[in-house]
Amino acid sequence: MTPSKPDAQIVDAGGRDLRVSNPDRVIFPSTVRTREVTKLEIVEYYVAVEDGIMRALERRPTTLERWPKGVHPGIVLSTREKGGGDAFFQKRIPRGAPEYVQTARIQFPSGREADEICPTEVAVVGWAAQMGTITFHPWPVRREDVDHPDELRLDLDPQPGTDFADAVEVAGQARRLLDELGYVGFPKTSGGRGIHIYVRIEPLWTFTDVRHAAIAFGRELERRLPDRVTTKWWKEERGERIFIDYNQNARDRTIASAYSVRPKPGAPVSAPVAWDELGSVAPEDFTVASMPARFADVGDRHAAINDIAHSLQPLLDMYEQDGRGDMPYPPDYPKMPGEPKRVQPSRDRDRPKS
Repeated sequence: MTPSKPDAQIVDAGGRDLRVSNPDRVIFPSTVRTREVTKLEIVEYYVAVEDGIMRALERRPTTLERWPKGVHPGIVLSTREKGGGDAFFQKRIPRGAPEYVQTARIQFPSGREADEICPTEVAVVGWAAQMGTITFHPWPVRREDVDHPDELRLDLDPQPGTDFADAVEVAGQARRLLDELGYVGFPKTSGGRGIHIYVRIEPLWTFTDVRHAAIAFGRELERRLPDRVTTKWWKEERGERIFIDYNQNARDRTIASAYSVRPKPGAPVSAPVAWDELGSVAPEDFTVASMPARFADVGDRHAAINDIAHSLQPLLDMYEQDGRGDMPYPPDYPKMPGEPKRVQPSRDRDRPKS
């Protein structure tokens, strides 16, 4: 007789007993390079990188990307544009959350509000993973002040025809620009082909200010590497370049946190890396299976990220001196003050003249 599988298993999550139901449920099927990954292993992974994941999430309102049925072929992720999928983003605290799960109230661009989970201990992360959360999307604010970001996020997004190696090249120029500004940046893989660079800032500026700072940074990179970098919002204008996604700094836009698992074959994770190793790693090197050993060996590459907070003023000065003003917001946002006409260039050209 085949022994029955356990209905649940208890995991020690920072001193709390965390019950994991259906621990053997396969969340990631095996691939040519990787074995299958179970629900229990996802929970255990987050506990194993406790110091790193908590540095990324602690006291930040966090959107949960939940894949309760696993990351299998045919599973559809609901998006802002199209709902109804088996996987979805959860912005409000789920019903039945344990008493130790705390929240922070955030406001969307529409003016509506929500109480999002706000991790204060690794048991919250483990509980969310037990609920099918694969990826954590923290806001760049702390719950003590949800209207003033403490983090500038630079998203280097490879467009079709470019890859991770191209993002690495642009990251090198970004590092030089950060040095010139007197900023300390902390890079990580996105879990895909891209690179994210985080800069801690003083929580003195609005989301609009931080977004303007990202625009200024992107425009300067574009000036230095015109054939490699673009800040064009419309995809048809970007070409084979690395897009600096300045809108990731707009209110209610988030980036997968450091150490977050990404819903892709092989269970890759968004991995903090040292600047000097960025050119010698590959995104697929970092997975749920491999990261705990790396973490135990080298620790958190973002361990010093909270040591200094920078002034945003140098970039805001660059934004004003540039003189080109604002750029388009995502299409689901209300019209924003100072925003240029939000019309895709090809559609604008096709409009009949009056």
